[in-house]
Amino acid sequence: MARPHLDAPKLRLVGGRAVAHRTTGRAELDALTDAQLVALVGERDREALEHLYRRHAGFAMTLAVRIQGSATDVEDIVHDAFVRAHARLADLRDGAAFRSWLGSIVVRLVRTRLRRRGLLGALGLAAPEPVDLDAVASPEADSEARVLLAQVYALLQTLPADERIAWTLRHIENHRLETVAELCACSLATAKRRIHRAQRYLESHFVAPFAKEDA
Repeated sequence: MARPHLDAPKLRLVGGRAVAHRTTGRAELDALTDAQLVALVGERDREALEHLYRRHAGFAMTLAVRIQGSATDVEDIVHDAFVRAHARLADLRDGAAFRSWLGSIVVRLVRTRLRRRGLLGALGLAAPEPVDLDAVASPEADSEARVLLAQVYALLQTLPADERIAWTLRHIENHRLETVAELCACSLATAKRRIHRAQRYLESHFVAPFAKEDA
C-alpha cells in the first residue's frame, strides 16, 4: 500500500465540509461559504479573513458612500469595520449572516461620523461636506438624475443621522424594511418611523414627489 505524501494537508470539518488545514488556494476559498470562512477565521486562519475582506469590502464601501454621500474616509471606515468584526467574531451566532452583520457595523461607524460632523457644524467648526456625485450616482444616471440626487443629499444632510441613514438604506440602497431595521440595529417599528419622518421632511422641501412608504 502506498504511503501518503508527507506534505498532504490535514483535513478538518468546517460547517459540515472537509477542508484543508491550510487554505492557500484562491479557488478553494472562493468555494467556501461565508459561514465556513467565519469558522476558519475563528481558528485564526488569516487567509480566510483576507478572503472575507476581499469578498465584502466592496459592499461595505458602497454602503458607507451611499449613506454619507461622499467617499470621504470610507476606506478608514471599512478598515475599522473589519477590525471590529474580527475582534467581535465570537458575537456572531450565524456565520452565514456575516455580510449583514458587517453592514450593521459600517452603519454604526458612519452614524458616529455623521453625528460628530453635525456637532462640529452646529458649533461653526465645520462646513457641510459636498456631495460626491461621481461616488454616489450610478454610471448610467443622466444629468437630470444627478441634479435631483444632489438635491436629495443636500436635504438629507440637514436631517438627524438616524433618519438620514434609515431613509437612505430604504430609498437609495433599496433594502427591505426588515433589512433596514437589521442594519440600523433597531426595531421594525422604529425603522418605519425614521423613514416616515425623513420622507415627510423631503416631501415638504423637495420639488419632486416621492412614493409614500408602505405601512
